[in-house]
Amino acid sequence: MSKVLDKVRSWGSRPGSLVVLGLGLVGGLIFFGSGAAFMVYANSENFCSNSCHEMTSTVAVEYKGTIHDTNRSGVRAACNDCHVPHGYIPNYIAKLGLFSDLWGHFVTHSIDTKEKFEAKRYELAKRVWVYMKENDSRECRHCHTTSKMDPEKQSEKAQKRHEKARNEGLTCIDCHFAISHKEPDGPGPQELNAASAEKK
Repeated sequence: MSKVLDKVRSWGSRPGSLVVLGLGLVGGLIFFGSGAAFMVYANSENFCSNSCHEMTSTVAVEYKGTIHDTNRSGVRAACNDCHVPHGYIPNYIAKLGLFSDLWGHFVTHSIDTKEKFEAKRYELAKRVWVYMKENDSRECRHCHTTSKMDPEKQSEKAQKRHEKARNEGLTCIDCHFAISHKEPDGPGPQELNAASAEKK
């Protein structure tokens, strides 16, 4: 250990070593700072809905005027609230998925027209549903805390359905889907449960 420290001391005593160290520190701050700034911007509604025409001409338009956009309380859920994990590590992992989006945008052009998007709508919705079912609707629960819900302010029908969902082990997305986007043709999240149960 002492030999290592001696080498560090001898390197530090050389002319220009502090300059190199300082430049490395500044470079690191710029690199990580710009990365963090991009992460914040990439989570914004402006980025999600306006960065590519695939979103601008489809789901961004559908979102306008929905319960998550405009409601009696004035509390909005933007794109990132539902589609991006709120924890730091899951958020960074999710951002790695951008590479597949970029591949689809620049290389395969898989949903670059409304017709192509509609043809893949169910596949895209199903991917989101499965993801949300696997994490027990984590992004929903970030805003909608079950323990803070007041059953007395829910209709009798809603109270019964929530109780039934709890007893059957259902999660938010099983019932609350297609509330911000057009519902695709095909089986919904609960039918996916039944299909996977039959396979077992």
